Amino acid sequence: MKFTEHLVDKYKREWRQNFTHPFVQELGSGTLDKEKFRFYMIQDYLYLIDYARLFALGAMKADDLATMGKFAALLDSTLSGEMSLHRTYAAQFGISRQELEEAKPSPVTLAYSHYMLHVAQKGTLAELTAALLPCAWSYWEIGKELNAIPGAADHEFYGEWVRSYSSDEFGSHALWCIELMDRLAEGKSDAELARLEEIFLNTTRYEYMFWDMSYNGQMWPEATDSK
Repeated sequence: MKFTEHLVDKYKREWRQNFTHPFVQELGSGTLDKEKFRFYMIQDYLYLIDYARLFALGAMKADDLATMGKFAALLDSTLSGEMSLHRTYAAQFGISRQELEEAKPSPVTLAYSHYMLHVAQKGTLAELTAALLPCAWSYWEIGKELNAIPGAADHEFYGEWVRSYSSDEFGSHALWCIELMDRLAEGKSDAELARLEEIFLNTTRYEYMFWDMSYNGQMWPEATDSK
């Protein structure tokens, strides 16, 4: 069994939670409240800024030119591809460029992105890859599952999201990350593999928290009068 297969098998409950969350299910059925999706798009735009930094750090930590080049390509794809999709959606949902650029991250967005950056900066290339893998991999798998729902890819508001994340282009990026994780896990000690498992599980859980935060519009709690 490949290491990535082992990860999904060992943590299948946490992994599948992301697919069955109401946000994802309603996105696929086309019944998701547009305000929930609007909130998600703003927070995901902020998240992608830090996610792109992971690819930059990956290029820096890579020990061969091919891997360095691929991380650089993923950085460009995120900045010019995924974030372009978000800016297109922003206009469609009445989000001004100023609102998008001046938006503040939610507690979950901050915690998730800061955790990944901490792992990436302090850890090995394998640890960095374990941190970024659940996002890329689960989005591709979710995109494919939603694309199989009749009409989902043609939905007026959410079809482009489904088409983008189920695409062969996005899939090729996810597959490369999966294959890199398997390659980097080879020859690792039990302690090192356990650390990679822990990171993968943490960011898989953060993925669920991100869907949940988006569904509930969760920002910082309001201050209350202590008097």
